[in-house]
Amino acid sequence: MSARNRVIMLVAVLLAALAGAGGYVWNVRKSQAETLAAAPEVAQGGDLQSLRAQPHIVFRSNALGENYGRVAVVPLTAPNGPRAFTPASCERVYATAADTICLSAQRGLVTTYQSRLLDPSWNESRELPLTGLPSRARLSRDGSLVATTTFVYGDSYANPGQFSTRTLVTRTDGAVVGDIEKFKLVVDGRVITAADRNLWGVTFADDDRFFVTAASGGKTWLAEGNLSTRTVTSIRGDVECPSLSPDGTRIAFKKHGDLPAGKWRLAVYNLRTGTEIELAETRSIDDQAEWLDDATVLYGLSHTADGSASSDVWKVPADGSGKPEVLISDAWSPAVVR
Repeated sequence: MSARNRVIMLVAVLLAALAGAGGYVWNVRKSQAETLAAAPEVAQGGDLQSLRAQPHIVFRSNALGENYGRVAVVPLTAPNGPRAFTPASCERVYATAADTICLSAQRGLVTTYQSRLLDPSWNESRELPLTGLPSRARLSRDGSLVATTTFVYGDSYANPGQFSTRTLVTRTDGAVVGDIEKFKLVVDGRVITAADRNLWGVTFADDDRFFVTAASGGKTWLAEGNLSTRTVTSIRGDVECPSLSPDGTRIAFKKHGDLPAGKWRLAVYNLRTGTEIELAETRSIDDQAEWLDDATVLYGLSHTADGSASSDVWKVPADGSGKPEVLISDAWSPAVVR
């Protein structure tokens, strides 16, 4: 075969591949459009500005329809009532009274991701660094710090050591505080330098101190860190995705225990007494919990039974009593703002 014919054949193969990829994307989008068109409408209502002036919950709306993936707001007094939609679409969202962090995806032949800080009017005020697939996002309570966790490779926490994360802390003015993965990690008095170490799921105590998941050698720990000293020190094992209670005394988290790979149980750890309580939710939860108040934990749970791309936000008492209840239907990634 001549060089010219080889070139012609190569071009033909490349054009066929591009056409196939384009056709696949078109078919996927056509199917998605048909699904969204057939979805029942979700109740809408409320004024965004007035909602921001009262206690409220910010979340990603997963109700199938034209607003799927949009950030929505409901009053704390009627969380499962009509929702007000913002212009923002996010994969993961978290908010305070001052700012909102939005991890978003631009899907196409090549999917790209962004980390955007939104002002109280839901306009982008700053783009922050982001590398990889969005996973976790948190703001400090005073709104001065942002923590994001992404998967650099892999896309699940099911098997420690089979993925790599990047957890970055930045100030809301755009200044990078540091990559937590590069902080000194101390576990049981020993510095961990193994290549498989990962840190993810930050929850802030103040503008210096934070809690985070640390992992290495197939094990996970709850760890306490300090931005000023750039150190992270383990507290106890089998803790993932910590969330600090409003009163600063307890950590809600997911634990693996003796469950199968990729399964977790919700629990609460008391930082003062060192005691742990498993919560009444017995289904597997893969989420970083949020606190509704000092007595109630929130979390997202996918609609695995019907196979849809939706989920609900549930609540459960933080003392192990009661039973789980849906707080917001067709929702994900809640943030309670008071």
